[in-house]
Amino acid sequence: MVITDDSNRHETILSSDGAVLVVIDVQERLANAMPKLDEYYRNVGILIKAFRRLGAPVVVTEQYAKGLGPTVPEIASALGEFEPVEKMTFSCAGEPKYVEALRATGADQAVLCGMETHVCVQQTALDLSAAGYQVHVAADAVRSRKKQDWAFSLERMRQAGIIITTTEATVFEMLVECGTDEFKDISKLIR
Repeated sequence: MVITDDSNRHETILSSDGAVLVVIDVQERLANAMPKLDEYYRNVGILIKAFRRLGAPVVVTEQYAKGLGPTVPEIASALGEFEPVEKMTFSCAGEPKYVEALRATGADQAVLCGMETHVCVQQTALDLSAAGYQVHVAADAVRSRKKQDWAFSLERMRQAGIIITTTEATVFEMLVECGTDEFKDISKLIR
């Protein structure tokens, strides 16, 4: 007997046909103020490549690009060709072009990564949750300048019903099973 066919999966498990990855403000001037970015860039890159390999949508934002600069090269190279949504509001949901891009994906689950955890990521997570999206935040793919801001923000989001997860957990939920070509490609990213 198979217990976990598609109709029996837990409602919070991510699916490649229902999830969108939102890459929030991973920009040059913000990155310059962040600690320990090598693992962070790796994790954001894994999420981007996994979503792309699975055919799931990716939406990228840039906060006041004139002042904070473009998306960092490490992330831009993982994205390939992309058109960021520029915003002035901290919450992505405050920018009509972002809302339009998000709705166009048809997703009802949103996985968030980006900067800064306690500002743009948190406000976006709370607003998307209020709008009916199931929101996941990959804790190892979000950053704040101060560890305390990062930690308290994750706890606040968790208390508000946001699902706090990791890059690897996200990827394996979306893969569902091993032995597929997608699994073989994506598992190479995690090693």
